[in-house]
Amino acid sequence: MTDFAILCTLQTEKYAFLCSLTSKDLTFSCIFHFFVVPLQRFLNHEALFLYTFLQYIAMATDYLSILSDQLEELRQTPWESIITRKEEQEVNLNSPLAQVVIGVRRSGKSTLCAKVMMESKLPFGYINFDDDRLGKLTRDDFDPLLQTLYRLNGDFKHLLLDEVQNIEGWELFVNRMLRQGMRVIITGSNANLLSGDLATHLTGRHHKIELYPFSFHEYCQAHNVDITSYSTKAIALRERALDEYLFQGGFPELLNLNEAEQTDYVRSLVRTIVEKDIAKRYKIRYVETLKNIADQVLDEFTNEQSSSSIQEKHHLSSAHTAKNYLQYIQNAYLVYGVPRFSLKSIERRSVNKYYAMDNAMVAKREGALLTESLGPRLENIVAIELKRRASIDDQIYYLRKVREYEVNFVRVRNHHVQELIQVTYDFREPSTKLFNREVGNLFKAGQLLHCNNLTLVMAYGEKRDIVQDDKTVHCVLASDWLLQQ
Repeated sequence: MTDFAILCTLQTEKYAFLCSLTSKDLTFSCIFHFFVVPLQRFLNHEALFLYTFLQYIAMATDYLSILSDQLEELRQTPWESIITRKEEQEVNLNSPLAQVVIGVRRSGKSTLCAKVMMESKLPFGYINFDDDRLGKLTRDDFDPLLQTLYRLNGDFKHLLLDEVQNIEGWELFVNRMLRQGMRVIITGSNANLLSGDLATHLTGRHHKIELYPFSFHEYCQAHNVDITSYSTKAIALRERALDEYLFQGGFPELLNLNEAEQTDYVRSLVRTIVEKDIAKRYKIRYVETLKNIADQVLDEFTNEQSSSSIQEKHHLSSAHTAKNYLQYIQNAYLVYGVPRFSLKSIERRSVNKYYAMDNAMVAKREGALLTESLGPRLENIVAIELKRRASIDDQIYYLRKVREYEVNFVRVRNHHVQELIQVTYDFREPSTKLFNREVGNLFKAGQLLHCNNLTLVMAYGEKRDIVQDDKTVHCVLASDWLLQQ
């Protein structure tokens, strides 16, 4: 092939040509003699071209090293020892739709997707964009990265992109891959991953899978706690596991850490969510104010909070700004907002109760108000479990009649009330006041909302039915309720 023909090829297919030239069987002297010298003569831009060429060689070498490290990490993971999660069944590797797994950081999204791919035995490409070495990528880097993946893996039809939202313009690349028949799996740590540009470019072409930290069921599996036997020992060990779960929460990586390490882990995690997933993403100028608002919402978990109260306490310019901050915190899966049940939409939007996405965030983060209160912790677990179980047609509310009564959760499906749920920690010998607050409020709310499915979830107490007129309250142990599938 003539020098001129080589140069023409390079102009149109430069990345593929360069990748072939940089294979290990060619020395740098060969590249220089047969490639650099003729091209210098042709272009008459010797220094500029040599700089550009060597820069690309270095970049390609870096990509190869980084993606090789990531692939090796996957290969060395003992997948057989990792517990199976039900969300794995929702990942459809044969679907032409992008499989989008989203949830709070460190909930196990990457592990779940990689486990599905590794167990499938299918060839696939994998890029973890949360790698600090890939921190300065742009949309122009996608094609060189893809070529590097082909060099590492050979041909493949599945592509796993971990935390891809870190790269601006990623949705255009994903859309192109889908059009070309690639099966794409995406993970992300922000609910807005499925809005904005992605919704525009991938309308009807994605399947959302939300993943949370370990449920109590998964926590028991990870700790080898018997979840089927009803022997005295098995029941006692499940109750012990629940008490631990109330404080430790369900982040998978916390399982093998001691108390001090768990605290450091959660503090680092919350700080990363606030600074990277919220402040950086939404270009927030007053990061310290954002952090203070996030701390307040977490400190006052299970309580009513409104944008107007946030505005007043933190001296924000408007309630609208406070509303935006609260939405950003929810989008990053730091908290989950439950609106008040009302037939008036303005009342449903004006005030929420907020629940921490995991109990570990309540007291282990930096600056947290330490609380030993077990009732709110149990209520928080129930709230997240309801969120986990909710279908696309389900909505979760709380009911409050000021100065009258309150019910923790109202489960609605297709605009019809399906169940009322009250949560209490210790119901072994309830006082009259406690009985009226928990059971009496369920009866009142059942009459008001014409609902006969009334449930009291308790950590300790007698499993029984309490009947009043035509209504029945089912008292169930939290360890049993949380293990329902």
